[in-house]
Amino acid sequence: MPSKEKQRRRKTNKGNSSNSTQNARIATMSDEDDTYIGDAYLKEEKAENSAPESSCELNESIIGIDKTSADYYFDSYSHFGIHEEMLKDSVRTKTYQNVIYKNSFLFKDKVVLDVGAGTGILSLFCAKAGAKHVYAIECSLMADMAKEIVQANGYADVITVLKGKVEEIVLPVQHVDIIISEWMGYFLVFENMLNTVLYARDKWLTDGGVMLPDTASLYLTAIEDAEYKDDKIAFWNNVYGFDMSCIKKQAMMEPLVDTVDQNQIVTNCQLLKTMDISNMAPGDASFTASFKLVAERNDYIHALVAYFDVSFTKCHKCMGFSTGPRSRGTHWKQTVLYLEDVLTICEGEELTGSMTVAPNKKNPRDVDIMLKYSLNGQHCQVARTQHYKMR
Repeated sequence: MPSKEKQRRRKTNKGNSSNSTQNARIATMSDEDDTYIGDAYLKEEKAENSAPESSCELNESIIGIDKTSADYYFDSYSHFGIHEEMLKDSVRTKTYQNVIYKNSFLFKDKVVLDVGAGTGILSLFCAKAGAKHVYAIECSLMADMAKEIVQANGYADVITVLKGKVEEIVLPVQHVDIIISEWMGYFLVFENMLNTVLYARDKWLTDGGVMLPDTASLYLTAIEDAEYKDDKIAFWNNVYGFDMSCIKKQAMMEPLVDTVDQNQIVTNCQLLKTMDISNMAPGDASFTASFKLVAERNDYIHALVAYFDVSFTKCHKCMGFSTGPRSRGTHWKQTVLYLEDVLTICEGEELTGSMTVAPNKKNPRDVDIMLKYSLNGQHCQVARTQHYKMR
C-alpha cells in the first residue's frame, strides 16, 4: 500500500495557472450530474512480511508470524476503520446506492453475488431493491460483523454471508444473475482484486448475466508540480546537513497517491485503457498503451497523473463516476508519477510515449509500471524510460 505519508492531501493549491478546458468525457461527469458521482476509499498501510530482528528465538505462537502478503491484504480489511472511510465516502457509496435503487428492475427476484462484501452495504442495498437472494463473500474478519449487521437489519433470510476466498468458496447455487463488487484500487488495478471478480464471473455468472460495474477506463495527463516534487524528492539531497540522495531513486520509483488541483494540469487527458468487465480475460489487466499529451499552455511538466472512470451501462440511464482531478474528490484521489526530468513545454507541443502495466511477479497485488516518454520541443528535447513500483 502507499504509505500514510503518501496519502496525505497536498498542502497548497496551484493558483498560478488558468483552468484548462474540460474534455467531453469529464464534462459528462460533472458535479451537477447526479448520475455521475466520484468515489474512493482510503486503505490501510500493509504490514511488512519480515519479522523483527531479535536475540531471542521466534515464538511460532505469535499471531501473524506465519502470514503471507496475501494474508496481510485480507487482514487490512478486518479493522472497522477502513470500512468507515469507505462508507463515509458518500460519493462512492451513493453511486452504488443510486445504481441499485434507481434500477430495481435489474434486481427484482434475481440472485446476486457480492464479491468482497465488507460490511455488506451493497448486499443490503440489493436486498432492499428486491433481490431474491444475495450471497455476500468476504474473506476478512469483517465477515463476522457483516453477519451481525444483516441479522440486525432483518435480512437474514435474503442475504447469506460467506466467509472465505472467492476461489475457495462453494456457493449453494450453480449460477447467479448479477455480480456486484467495488473492486477498484489505486491506479484502478492496484491490489489485483479484478482477477477475483473475473474468476467469480467465469464460474457463476449465468449467460446474459449482469456485471456491476461493467466498464472501467484509465486516463493519463501531465501536471506542473515544482513545489511538491521539491518537497518529496529534492528533500533527500540535504537532510539536516547530510546527503541522503541515495534514497531519491526509491522515492522516484513509488507513485504518490494524492489529490491534484485541476489548475496544475498542463495537457489534455488521454485514454490509456478501457476494460470491459463483462467480457475481458484476466490477463487483459496487463497492458501496454501509447499516449500523446498535447500542451494546452506554456509551462513546466514535473509529473504524469493517472486516474480512472467507472461506468454502469446496464442501468436504465448510464451511471458512473470519475476519479479525475476535475471531478469531486475521492479517497482514490489520483496517482502521481514524478519524472526524472523537468520538461519545458510550449502550447501545442506533444509529449509522447507508452505505459506498460503488469502485476508484480512476487506479489501480484502490487503493480509494476514502465513509462517511456519523449519530448522534442522548442526548449526541451528528452527521451527516457522510468520504472515504478506501486506497493
